[in-house]
Amino acid sequence: MAERAAALGAEVVALKSDRLTGLPDTYRDAKTTLALVVSPPSKRRPQPIPPSADWRFDLAAGCPAHCHYCYLAGSLAGPPIIRAYANLPEILAELPPLLGEGRVTSRNEARAGEGTTFECSCYTDPLALEHITGSLATVIRRFGEWDAPVQLRFTTKYDAVEPLLALPHNRRTRIRFSLNAAGAERFEGGAPRMPARLAALRRVAEAGYRIGLTIAPILPIPGWQAQYDQLLADCAVALQGIPGPDLTVELITHRFTESSRKILRDWYPGSRLEMDDAARSRKTTKFGGVKYVFQREQMADLRRSLEASLAHRLPDARRLYWT
Repeated sequence: MAERAAALGAEVVALKSDRLTGLPDTYRDAKTTLALVVSPPSKRRPQPIPPSADWRFDLAAGCPAHCHYCYLAGSLAGPPIIRAYANLPEILAELPPLLGEGRVTSRNEARAGEGTTFECSCYTDPLALEHITGSLATVIRRFGEWDAPVQLRFTTKYDAVEPLLALPHNRRTRIRFSLNAAGAERFEGGAPRMPARLAALRRVAEAGYRIGLTIAPILPIPGWQAQYDQLLADCAVALQGIPGPDLTVELITHRFTESSRKILRDWYPGSRLEMDDAARSRKTTKFGGVKYVFQREQMADLRRSLEASLAHRLPDARRLYWT
């Protein structure tokens, strides 16, 4: 990984310890810093990750994009330094004992055809880092040769899919693209625009990968009904003529916590993203935390409209969940 980074012209510094201090501008410098580290045992232990997949394992933590709603803001402590884990064999060694042990797809009749599912993009966008890490290609190959009912899943906003197209994936990897309405693109700094993501979606579908759409975060922006319907129409055009794409769709509305809002407002002080708790419903999570979601009527309106558009534009798609 260090050699790839150096070959791309990045400055590579070997530290004497695993602590990086003294960044002059915490946000800016952290977002442009990639730390190559060893994932400790506590981080290597896969965790359940409903409703997406049976298990989560991590190739990295942190993301180079600048999304104003970033879900990592309330999940990762400290400055948003990107950490890529170098001990990939140890990470992958944790997966085989979990075969058939999940509760989202392994034991769910409606999704049993997916096998035991493993999500590797919970705390990062692995495609965004692939040109340096090479981790995604290694994992795709490993799942492709794994003679078992398994599926690797990851979500990306990036379009640099060429290194993945010729890999022997054996249809055991589902690549999901995070997409949003045109009016929401202004909240996704540093990420490729929707036409580029849709073109990448078509390329991986042509390469035989299972594919998915992650429509997130759904926002009631002006003209949202028409904008989300157009997005799904564009997806249909991108997939036109692709045989058997096995398309899944995940619909995720915007939400935030007190801590994530505070961090995001510090990172993006000029953002116009609505995060007003007075306009939201307060919801307690199963772990006792509090998040703010859209009010019941608005949530029902969003769901009704998007599900109708999905049924019209992509009738063969399989909707996994709404949240």
